[in-house]
Amino acid sequence: MGAEEDVSAGRGPSGVARRAIRTTLCACGAFYVCLYGLDRPVAATYALFAVVSMAALSRIPGTGDQRAAVLVRTLPVAWLLLTAGTFLAVRTWTAVAGMLLFGFAIAFVAAAGPRAAGAAPGLQLLYILPCFPPYAPDTLGQRLGGATFGLILLILAEKFILPEPRGTTYRELAAGAAGTAARFAAELGRPPYTLPAAEVETARKTGESLRPLHVEEAERPAGPGLRDRALAHTGLGARTLLGRLVTLPPPPPGQPPHKTGQQLLETVGRSAAETGALLAGTGRATAEADALRRLREEVREAAEREPQPVTEVRGRRRAALLEVADAAVAFATAAELAVRGRRAPLPPGTDSGRFWYAGRRAPRLWWHRLAAHAGPRSVHFQNAVRISLALAAARTLAGVESLPHGFWAMLAVLSLTRTTVSQTKATVRQALAGTLLGALLAAGILALVGGHTTVYAVILPAVMLVAFTVGPVRGVGWAQGMFTLVVSFVFAQLAPVTWRLAGVRLMDVIIGSTVGVVFGLLAWPRGAQTELHRAVALLLAREAETVEATTAAVVAGRRDTAPDDRALQLALSLAESAYAQRQSEPRAPVTGAPDWQAAMITGHHVLWGSRRLLARAGPDLGPGNGERLSGRADGVAARMRGAAQRAATIPSADGSHGSGAAAVGAAAEPAAGLGGGGGAGGGAAQVPEVVAPSEFFAAQTWLDSLALDVERVLAPYRAPDPAGADSTDGAAPRPPRSS
Repeated sequence: MGAEEDVSAGRGPSGVARRAIRTTLCACGAFYVCLYGLDRPVAATYALFAVVSMAALSRIPGTGDQRAAVLVRTLPVAWLLLTAGTFLAVRTWTAVAGMLLFGFAIAFVAAAGPRAAGAAPGLQLLYILPCFPPYAPDTLGQRLGGATFGLILLILAEKFILPEPRGTTYRELAAGAAGTAARFAAELGRPPYTLPAAEVETARKTGESLRPLHVEEAERPAGPGLRDRALAHTGLGARTLLGRLVTLPPPPPGQPPHKTGQQLLETVGRSAAETGALLAGTGRATAEADALRRLREEVREAAEREPQPVTEVRGRRRAALLEVADAAVAFATAAELAVRGRRAPLPPGTDSGRFWYAGRRAPRLWWHRLAAHAGPRSVHFQNAVRISLALAAARTLAGVESLPHGFWAMLAVLSLTRTTVSQTKATVRQALAGTLLGALLAAGILALVGGHTTVYAVILPAVMLVAFTVGPVRGVGWAQGMFTLVVSFVFAQLAPVTWRLAGVRLMDVIIGSTVGVVFGLLAWPRGAQTELHRAVALLLAREAETVEATTAAVVAGRRDTAPDDRALQLALSLAESAYAQRQSEPRAPVTGAPDWQAAMITGHHVLWGSRRLLARAGPDLGPGNGERLSGRADGVAARMRGAAQRAATIPSADGSHGSGAAAVGAAAEPAAGLGGGGGAGGGAAQVPEVVAPSEFFAAQTWLDSLALDVERVLAPYRAPDPAGADSTDGAAPRPPRSS
């Protein structure tokens, strides 16, 4: 088995031990009942391997109840795979074709989130096991019955045996962020109308806690369903709201804030508190969010009716307050969708493009997610191609060479192949060493005990418990060595064996490992690293294009309530999936990569702001203000393209950037005039006092916030001590504010 279970949050030694106990009880219990109680060796084999596949090979995140729910949903899929494998075993070529088809489909479904990805290896094994000779469709009933019996025992064990406590949910984290936002809104309504440094740091920490990387895998809202999409949107809305509150510019010195602005800020605070209660399950009302929507529209309409132009101080303050209100409204809308699902209708006036998934049924949302990744630029597509080709090659070798127990070779491919060739090689070296030692020990025991099956029956549970406890903690070498003992003692009870069985196991693992290394070398050997650099570079370039196009429309006074931003949305989706996979791959301690997460958050801010501005575009800004705004947009877009060039350059292990560094070196230095946005801790942009229409200041505030976002993207390049930063390939070394 692969050592794929990290000893990380929620997966410490105690969690491994609980899982090992459940796996051993279910696997041995089902095996002994079918073999010795019912005298059904075929059913016993499938019962044991069904449990092992879904409990040991699979890594379904979450608590026992969460894993049990996933297992219940995968039962029909397991029946389909067992049936297909049984009938396709009639010929080698049909079995190989089936392996290509099912292998790709199962691996590709990992795009649906951590739980689907966690279940995929076990489902692969449920096809692999029956697709080998003998071709025996008459045993299909025993195969299905045994596997179902084992999986039902596992479902019950997950729910009732040694259950784990559930950690902090994402909804609870978002509810906490809502409470923080409500407190900030109240504080910003009192002199000196800014947040102290301690609260700015609180905002940063609260925003960081909502990053998917810092959330337990089982609690990450990464699935394609409506509630998961809405919950991810809720977290992003909370981070955006905190960031907008932190950077809210104060009123002019010596002047009290405008009454309407104060009212808007107070309503934001009440709406945030109400949203927090909704997420925490202590409230169901949405009256304050509805009131905020109405007040926001009233303020916008009043701004449009107000004699134009207006002064810069008034225009920037009002635009920033509307940004805060818009973030609070988006936060409340997403939270209601996350809590109520399809029963939550979109309020009138809501941007349907931002919440396009509202009211959609699960099949359509699944199709949308999978279709977005159906191409060679998606890491999910790359992984599916790599593993399906490797499994098909192993099945071809096993069929052509008539390997005894050939499914062990495919199991080695499945459990040892990683997303990078360097990781696969390192895993294979450890696995071969462990398998060799395990085979030697198994051969000695088989030669000593001979055909006394009672001995194997007695020691199997103890060996299995040690294998599933020690393997995930000590690494793949221990896992493969102990699993060699497990399968040797299992097959010694099914049929007479000799010490040569251990040699067969070693030979199959060598063949499977070789196939894994070959296809790891041929198919995207660098894993997500190259794709992440390419995807984020493309994302930043798309962001720059959208900034320029949106600003040009505002300058010209053009409205567009349904802009075509699909290219930006697709780039954002691919970048997010590549970033998620990159977190699971080993990384050398290098510097010279941007803050990936900040780049993706910037993409969301570009999308949201662009749609908002285009829906509210007003009159032509005139030559002076138009040129001023266009120049500002050109500066932000140029900064984004500089960051894109940086992102496209893959740093080497020594931190150098090769020939591309000179062309993008200037991107690491702050650009003049791009620090605008004003607010606590940020400093206002030093621009001449101007008077302009309200749309000018709304666009300028959006551009200022994007300038701050780009500074966060490039923050790792300016870290004074790279060794003190997070050197795991591009995580930000503590950005100044939460976004």
